[in-house]
Amino acid sequence: MWARGIGIKQGVEVKVLHLIDSGGLYGAEKMLLALVRGQLNLGLEPMILSAGDPTIEEKPLEAEAKRLGLPIISWRMNPGLNIGESWKILKWARSNGFHILHSHGFKFNVLIGLIPRFLREIPVISTLHGYVHADRFSKLWLYELLDRAAIRSVDGIVLVSEVTRKELPKAIRYSKKVEVISNGVDLFELSKRACEKIPEDIQAFVSGVVPLILGVGRLSKEKGFDLLIESFAEVKRVYPKAGLLLVGEGKQRPALEAKINVLELTNSVLMPGYMDGVPALLHQADVLAMPSTTEGLPITLLEAVGLGCPVIASPVGDIPLVLKKVDAGTVLKERSPGALATEILRTLRHSDESKLRAEEATRRIGSVYSASAMAESYLTVYSQRTCKRQVR
Repeated sequence: MWARGIGIKQGVEVKVLHLIDSGGLYGAEKMLLALVRGQLNLGLEPMILSAGDPTIEEKPLEAEAKRLGLPIISWRMNPGLNIGESWKILKWARSNGFHILHSHGFKFNVLIGLIPRFLREIPVISTLHGYVHADRFSKLWLYELLDRAAIRSVDGIVLVSEVTRKELPKAIRYSKKVEVISNGVDLFELSKRACEKIPEDIQAFVSGVVPLILGVGRLSKEKGFDLLIESFAEVKRVYPKAGLLLVGEGKQRPALEAKINVLELTNSVLMPGYMDGVPALLHQADVLAMPSTTEGLPITLLEAVGLGCPVIASPVGDIPLVLKKVDAGTVLKERSPGALATEILRTLRHSDESKLRAEEATRRIGSVYSASAMAESYLTVYSQRTCKRQVR
């Protein structure tokens, strides 16, 4: 591989600048951290540029990268289509000798991707972690349109799931610059995180319920947490001491809280907001429920399998493929409160069998969805996109 040959064998540094404006420590951020660790192990010089509003002191991604000892720079800029600041970032990248710009999310797809190739000079790779379809004519909808226009001009597009290919503009959907690379997890780091302490108030809730059902993700419509709450009401009829923990934050919080109140589940459901200790929760949970309407390849899914937590999920994105490959979890045949409740109850009633199956899957996932394999695959993409340009 060309890039690896230069970076390791010939001693020339291959510098990659990862561009992201994150809202928490969710799938895309965890994937990025694992990728950077893998790239460091391969001899590359990656750097994360974490953009954010000037009022934000430190983002969760920045705190986690520092905790892990990974290279990161905080870049504060006014929100929106800040073209002037994107030029500053591009100039900074040039002056610091970066060979690849790697965008994670629509913000930098637009801000960097819309700059003509001959002006930006540095090749741009974009990883599409998945699309969230916004309401028509909303601000986010406009950004989605701009994103689809911008990715036409980047040098390489990486999809985390074959299923998401249909989201691309038809003109480039099957072009040679589109690759599919599965997300990967660092099982060693994951096992360490699973042993961490979680906040006392959350631990008190976890310790006081049996069984524990877990949902993780942004509180947005596509995650299907409204359906999960309804199904949990049915689970409670069979397991009166059951608890539901929904970890994440988002605009749907008021609607979800209202549903919890209507179903009289206030004392059995905890919504602590965003937290970065998900592996420790997965380690204690009896079931991870993922009733999403859209996904690519969720990192939380891989983490659950890696920690032996039984999974029940919708047949979206690469979820069915992953669960089939490692023989883990249950794919819903029907996305409804009743169907989800039925599968949760079945898993709980056969908990010993479910746990044994999940533990067997843990041993398989390392060879299929590892961070090192992901880093190697991205290195090949970098090679293909830069082999016609001279690395200085």
